Amino acid sequence: MELDFSFIIPVYNRPDEIKELLESMQLLTGNIPFEVVIVEDGSTVSSEEIVKQFATKMKVSYYFKENSGPGDSRNYGMKVAKGNYFIILDSDCILPPQYLTEAQKALKNKYVDCFGGPDAAHASFSNIQKAINYSMTSFLTTGGIRGGKKAVDKFQPRSFNMGLSKKAFSITGGFGKIHPGEDPDLTIRLWKNGFETALFPKAFVYHKRRISWEKFYLQVKKFGLTRPILNKWHPETKKITYWFPSLFVIGFLASILLWCAGINLFILLYGCYFVAVFIEAAIKNNSIKIATLSLYAVMIQFFGYGLAFVKSTFLVTFSNRKPEAIFPKLFFN
Repeated sequence: MELDFSFIIPVYNRPDEIKELLESMQLLTGNIPFEVVIVEDGSTVSSEEIVKQFATKMKVSYYFKENSGPGDSRNYGMKVAKGNYFIILDSDCILPPQYLTEAQKALKNKYVDCFGGPDAAHASFSNIQKAINYSMTSFLTTGGIRGGKKAVDKFQPRSFNMGLSKKAFSITGGFGKIHPGEDPDLTIRLWKNGFETALFPKAFVYHKRRISWEKFYLQVKKFGLTRPILNKWHPETKKITYWFPSLFVIGFLASILLWCAGINLFILLYGCYFVAVFIEAAIKNNSIKIATLSLYAVMIQFFGYGLAFVKSTFLVTFSNRKPEAIFPKLFFN
């Protein structure tokens, strides 16, 4: 199959990010033809002038639409794209020069209709960004579900770095209205339609995540709220692993109470876990400061996701209302 690549990039009020991403695309190696489709999702701060600066340097097109969320914007981009294989990126990503070469090589070696790649921290990222990146990508914290070489479950690509064939898009209809959660929902529907997904470890991106501690907490909280909704929609995909953050939080709080009562074993076990996290983060980032910040990031991640998951599971399970009515802010009209 001859591969014809189209990069699909939704953007919302982030012209500076688009500029950095397009600059990195200029440096892609391998002389592989591609087009770039920028979809402005109802922004009040336009990226159009930035995109025009690159019009003579690469094949890039710009579209503006009313705000309807990133999933719908990706669908819009895939509908107008001319390629037969789409690569979906977040606007806050930077591509390494070999990205497209590695993606093409992996697809020619073993073709799949949907792939995902890891994310990494660029040397220019802030210490907080690097700590959050560690928390979101380490096997010790997420089990590798966001692109590690090892994983506790079948790999589910994420739309910050996802490849999708035109055929798979046409059959599934692309992303749904939920956000976040549109990525695993699409992946599950792909599986149900007989499509395979795969991890391409060498097709990684630098993902800035453009977040503070407060925004990181809100992000992981939303992840925790959406997973029980996906479990309701796709009950065959329920996994005990989705409960791990909640069990971690409950166990941690219980271990503190037991420690106050003079029982030290469980708090020592948690201490060993945090030591392991600290050592791995320090080695990966070559920084004690980032390792310390990583401990804080891990706690935010577990508490934000874990408590939200319990809340959402209870409401989705025992309420007669649809998820859209229970959590309207998680859905775009």
